[in-house]
Amino acid sequence: MSAAPAKSVLNESKQIERAVMLIEMGARMQVLESETTLSYERLIRLYKEVAGRSPSKGQLPFSTDWFLTWQENIHSSLFLNIHEYLAKGVALDTAEQLTKAYRLYNEQVAALGLEPLLSFTRAWRLVKFVEAKMLDRTQCAQCGGLFVTEPYESRHYVCGLCNPPARAGKSKSAGALTLH
Repeated sequence: MSAAPAKSVLNESKQIERAVMLIEMGARMQVLESETTLSYERLIRLYKEVAGRSPSKGQLPFSTDWFLTWQENIHSSLFLNIHEYLAKGVALDTAEQLTKAYRLYNEQVAALGLEPLLSFTRAWRLVKFVEAKMLDRTQCAQCGGLFVTEPYESRHYVCGLCNPPARAGKSKSAGALTLH
């Protein structure tokens, strides 16, 4: 009879540290379960301790449509470009890359005086959709920027910044973007 492998205290500590970082970023339980090896019960207790409340209940959004609407697409594209840039330049594990990209996204949005539209969990879902080839990035034929699109988007794609919808950004209550 072989002995079960001993639990590594160091590995468990790293997993707890990762979970705390993700909770502080606003990750939902499904993200924590996917990105750590901690048990569900352990994650619940940790979530309550770190966030001071129980985690949100319910399913994560599973539609790619949200990422393709006008303002959401601009925010999603900004985040994904940052995420992909970090992937090329720095050796990070997936959770570190995601959190660094999300922090940079928030900094860029704040510098523009805007509220972030992309939650951490949506950013995680976006990366998963791209990895599953359910979404892709396509270069805008006018400005050359890379934007989140469906995988079969045409080569003559024009982004929402170059060709905004007719009523886009008309009211401040709608979160109007001011394009300079």
